[in-house]
Amino acid sequence: MADTVHSLTARLHELLVAHVTDGAADIAPGLRDIVARGAALGPDGAWIAAGAHANLSGMALVQGQADRAVSHLEAAVSAGYNDCVALHAGPALPLHRDPRFRTLYQRMRITEDDFDELLWLHQEMRTAVRDAQDAVVDNIGRLDTGVSPLPQAPLPTREPHTQGVLATRVDLAALQTALQRAALKAEFQRSSGNTSLDLIDGSWDRPRARRDAWHADASDTRRQRAAEARAFVERPSAGSSLLSPCPPLGSITYPA
Repeated sequence: MADTVHSLTARLHELLVAHVTDGAADIAPGLRDIVARGAALGPDGAWIAAGAHANLSGMALVQGQADRAVSHLEAAVSAGYNDCVALHAGPALPLHRDPRFRTLYQRMRITEDDFDELLWLHQEMRTAVRDAQDAVVDNIGRLDTGVSPLPQAPLPTREPHTQGVLATRVDLAALQTALQRAALKAEFQRSSGNTSLDLIDGSWDRPRARRDAWHADASDTRRQRAAEARAFVERPSAGSSLLSPCPPLGSITYPA
């Protein structure tokens, strides 16, 4: 079966979900495979190869392999990578002193509207993790048998002016998927445990379970509305012409 942009995007998403779910999972061979297959698609697949290279760079950086990190980053930038926001996150900060990195950073280009989306994507990554943590705490001790999925903000659907933004969308989508799977797993375990209480010895507190279910429904509705309200909205004044280059290195504050 021939590779397509869709199939390779799905494969990249799958690998990143595995990495988020299990940090010890070795996804490097899969990412290298995507680099080769994405490059074979020509310009349409360049951003997928760039995203795979960027993730290989990040993994090398975490492992203390600065030279390998810069090498993968160079390949990513050559393929269109331009997530200047990610390069202001904690793990990348030590590279700011590396002249090779500084040269690469100067090669990246982005538009104002795409830069706005990058900021939103990284902010949403932070928000998604906090929401998942809050949901875990809120659901501790619930006696109802309902299952609460984790409401998540919709991904942007606008057509970006620089394809590098698409790779960061996959990063967020993978994080959302991993968090959702973990949340649902915990919820099904809680629900089945409460069902077992009733079946085994009849000790299940039905009145409290009904109250818990009511509160959970109200909380789910509130979270869903909050997630929908966080959807990315383009600024009418944001320009679509390329900035030259990205905002200066060190001028971006990574979303808290």
